[in-house]
Amino acid sequence: MSHPTATSHPTTASRRAAFVALTALAPISWGSTYYVTTEFLPPDRPLFTGLTRALPAGLLLLALTRTLPKGAWWGKAAVLGALNIGAFFPLLFLAAYRLPGGVAAVVGSVGPLFVVGLAALLLGDRPTVRALVAAVAAAFGVSLVVLKAGAALDLVGVVAGLLSALSMSAGVVLTKRWGRPEGVGALAATGWQLTAGGLVILPIALLAEGAPPALTGTNLAGYAYLAFGNTAISYVLWFRGIERLSASSVTLLGPLSPVTAAIIGWAALGQALGPVQLLGMAIALGATLAGQLNTRKPGTPTEASTGTPAEAPPEGPPRTFGAAERKGREASAGPEACEAPR
Repeated sequence: MSHPTATSHPTTASRRAAFVALTALAPISWGSTYYVTTEFLPPDRPLFTGLTRALPAGLLLLALTRTLPKGAWWGKAAVLGALNIGAFFPLLFLAAYRLPGGVAAVVGSVGPLFVVGLAALLLGDRPTVRALVAAVAAAFGVSLVVLKAGAALDLVGVVAGLLSALSMSAGVVLTKRWGRPEGVGALAATGWQLTAGGLVILPIALLAEGAPPALTGTNLAGYAYLAFGNTAISYVLWFRGIERLSASSVTLLGPLSPVTAAIIGWAALGQALGPVQLLGMAIALGATLAGQLNTRKPGTPTEASTGTPAEAPPEGPPRTFGAAERKGREASAGPEACEAPR
């Protein structure tokens, strides 16, 4: 007679792999943002585009679930929405406009390092050597994919890029720490954050860009895809993944976005992919895979001993991870399609 825990490990590994695969669909989807933005949307309206992604998706989820926050969750939803969407979008847009040649993507790729530090501070998750090495390798791989020789640095742009990464990282960790209220599903909690983030962007977009532009049928189709497929559906997958995976594991899926953007740019826009870019993709993907390995130290409870997934927190949050796009039409610029992950 076999011991019950002896047969539980394959099931545990399969379930975790399934969560990783489903969660990975979100950053892969976000990698299509640059292509849709440049080919379907009006130029030079990044904040309006961010607004139309977040607010309609959030309102749709609220209408479907008919669930509003209660008590302290009004404040928590506002904070998470601001960190994950409302602050993240404008800061990332600012960095994307002031940092040419993929520098914005490289600056933003330090997010996993921020998550490791914040998780240690707020969640008590001690960083492992594997997580730190994977985070550094991911940033290096992304830099090879998108960074061009002679790229200029701009202090405001660099600070904005770092703050956008920090905002997103804080949103990931606080989402993990707070979970979601008992009895509230992922769709409802996701709707709270998207709506809150959209409401933060609304006045910024009106002040910076003015009234909405006139839209064609092609524009409307692009916005519909971004709002519902690229945002509502993808974010729900992302949020559910955070329920089961560690913060560092989830954030190390992020490099899939610039890698996907580079592949789409090569396949659909004729952008060049040389040996250096291919090497960067291999490094970034390798770091992503390494980040999904179970890094818990001996003695840490696992599913085999507790009956719960090894990576699952006491309360699983739906994660709203900020999605942003750069609005520059640089079809000839090559792999810097990746400058606007998510």
